[in-house]
Amino acid sequence: MWLRGLNDRQREALLGLAHNVVVSDGLLDPNEEGMLDDFKREMELHPATEAEYLELEGIEQTFDSRKSRMIAILNLLRLSYADGAFEIEEECLLKEISRTFAISDEEFLLLDNWVRRLLALEDEARRLMVG
Repeated sequence: MWLRGLNDRQREALLGLAHNVVVSDGLLDPNEEGMLDDFKREMELHPATEAEYLELEGIEQTFDSRKSRMIAILNLLRLSYADGAFEIEEECLLKEISRTFAISDEEFLLLDNWVRRLLALEDEARRLMVG
């Protein structure tokens, strides 16, 4: 979502953050892999681009605007639900990233709620298509 609004440096960093999220619970679910592929397509990165661990230190300088930070957190939240569960390790990591981005706990809860509602609407649409 809105990943084309990121610059090249932010796109590469987001892929690294996404890698951090999917490996944080120790499991790589096929749905998470699929979403990483979706991220690459939307960000116009080569499909063979490898997602690698990214240190969080200085990440706020890469995502230097509120808009880029919100794009990152919303997409990472969505990714964290790809396997059907928002694991505590994923939540802790995303809250740490949010704090680094100067996103308050209250804003984080609003963003999480928005993502859960979006996912519910997408699931509803899929069920309508099937019949």
